[in-house]
Amino acid sequence: MERNDEGKALGLSYFTVGYNIVEGIVSVFFGSISGSIALVGFGLDSFIESLSGSIMIWRFKKREYSKQDIERIEKKALQLVGYTFFVLALYVLYESLTRLYFAEASSPSLAGIIITIISLIIMPILYHKKHRLGHQLHSRSLIADSKQTIACMLLSVAVLLGIALNWLFGFWQADPIAGLVVSLLLMREGYLVVRNKELCRC
Repeated sequence: MERNDEGKALGLSYFTVGYNIVEGIVSVFFGSISGSIALVGFGLDSFIESLSGSIMIWRFKKREYSKQDIERIEKKALQLVGYTFFVLALYVLYESLTRLYFAEASSPSLAGIIITIISLIIMPILYHKKHRLGHQLHSRSLIADSKQTIACMLLSVAVLLGIALNWLFGFWQADPIAGLVVSLLLMREGYLVVRNKELCRC
């Protein structure tokens, strides 16, 4: 039964990585076209989330390492992911402040609204499945990974609000303001990863 659950956990991790890569490509593409820094930041975050998901794939596939080796290698990999969050957060923060200061308006993006709504539908489902399997397998890392999925959902909410306000009411400042919120959430994720040396906790 446990091996079957591990197979399910591995399948969820593969889906998470694949989905985040597709989401990242689409978000960066449409964000670049519309000039939405919030959507671009959301897409770049998806790529980092896929790195975290790749660590989970490695954890459930590798069997030849000792428990101590697995923990040591995972901590180093997660620390790298944590620093990547900081780099991305600084980029989004700089771009958001610059666009607010120079009044660089982004174009309304219906595609961005659709992308974030899809994310808001998928992420809670992934969270529930990962969290349940994590408890069944007594896997702290899978439980923590499920909570990182919730962090991704919070990013989706911030980006959706910014893009929707711009689309519906022409409030272009909402997009870089959403970018500021995204940068703060990314800094928090990076801090928690570097401090705890494990996947983010909400």
